[in-house]
Amino acid sequence: MQTGKKARNNRTIDISAKDAGRYLKRCLREEDISTDKYKGIKDIADRIISGDSLEIMRHLPKDSVDLIIADPPYNLDKDYNGMKFSRMSDSEYAEYTKSWVELAVPLLKDSGTMYVCCDWRSSSVIYDVLKGCLKVRNRITWQREKGRGAKSNWKNSMEDIWFATKSDTYTFNVDEVKIRRRVVAPYKVDGKPKDWEETSEGKFRDTHPSNFWDDISVPFWSMPENTRHPAQKSEKLMAKLILASSNRKDMVFDPFLGSGSSAVTAKKLGRHYLGIERDEQYCVWAAKRLEMADSDSSIQGYKDGIFWERNSGK
Repeated sequence: MQTGKKARNNRTIDISAKDAGRYLKRCLREEDISTDKYKGIKDIADRIISGDSLEIMRHLPKDSVDLIIADPPYNLDKDYNGMKFSRMSDSEYAEYTKSWVELAVPLLKDSGTMYVCCDWRSSSVIYDVLKGCLKVRNRITWQREKGRGAKSNWKNSMEDIWFATKSDTYTFNVDEVKIRRRVVAPYKVDGKPKDWEETSEGKFRDTHPSNFWDDISVPFWSMPENTRHPAQKSEKLMAKLILASSNRKDMVFDPFLGSGSSAVTAKKLGRHYLGIERDEQYCVWAAKRLEMADSDSSIQGYKDGIFWERNSGK
C-alpha cells in the first residue's frame, strides 16, 4: 500500500487501498479453478490465481505447461507480509518440497523444464527430491551481490537454481542467453578480431552462458520493477530462464508467484503465463506490474537481444 512521500529517485511500486481492490479483482480465486468454468489451460492463461498452490495445482490440466519456474519459501525463518514461514528440519523440508513437486511435475509437457530456486542450506534437499521425478541437468549459482556480513562466517551472497527436465527432449535456446562481456585483451588473426567485435561503445564478446551468473542485481529502490516483497527476484534473472527454456507463446507457470517477476517477464518476452500466489498484497503488486508491462516491455540488463554485464548501464 502507499506509505507516504518517497525520495525523488525511489521507484518502488506503491498502490493505494482503492486501487489495490481493483487489481485484486483481476485475479482468479481458488474456488474458480475448482469449478467446471475453467476447463483447459487456455481458459486460465495469462492470469494470476490467488490461493494455496498445493490445493490449486490439483485442479490444473495435466501436460499443459512448457516451463515451471518455482521460487518456494526457503527453509528459513521469514515473514512474508505477516505470513510467517518457520525453519524446518531437513527431513521436514524435504517432505514439504515433495508435496508441491509431485503436484507440479504432472503439469509439465513431456518436453517441459523446471527450475527451482533455493539457498545453500536447502539446495541438497531440493536436489534429492527433484532427482526422484525429473532429470536433473545442472545447478546454476548466481551472485546476489547483496548480503549481510558476519564476523564469524563468510558473507552469504549466492543462491542456487536447479535445472531439471521431464525427458531428454527439451528446449534450450543457447543463442538467446549469451552474455556480452567487454574484451580486456583483444586478440586478432590476420588483423581481424578473433571471436569479438568492435562497436562504437567498445570491444565486446558474446560468450556462452555458464552455470555461474555474476551479472544479476537484486531489485532495489531505484528500479521500476522493485516492490516491498522481501525476496523478489529480478526480471533479468527470470529472462535468462525463460529465454533459454521456452519459445514464444509457450506457457510459463509459477506456483509461488510472489510479486510477479516470472509472469511479468514472460509477458514481456511474448510467452503466456500463469501464477499462483497466496498473499493478496503480492497478487496486487503482480497485477500492477503486469499492467505496467503493457506500456514498458524493457528488462533492465537485457537489451536488443543481449544480456549485459552487471552495472553496464544497459
